[in-house]
Amino acid sequence: MVDFNQAKQFLDQHDDKVDQALDKGGEAAKGRFAGHEEHIDQGVDRAQEFTGGRDTTRQDEQPPPPPA
Repeated sequence: MVDFNQAKQFLDQHDDKVDQALDKGGEAAKGRFAGHEEHIDQGVDRAQEFTGGRDTTRQDEQPPPPPA
């Protein structure tokens, strides 16, 4: 059984792959749920922010500051 810390560490180490998979899943969801593209994009963006340090697929943003 994998504990939460091991899973988080794995996601952090492979953040670029996780972000790519979330993008791919988002694109598939847009095909099934037409008219909800904006909501799907928001959900994908939030999920990407929770994995790793930041969203690796956005090139135009600065990484968020470290937590206080």
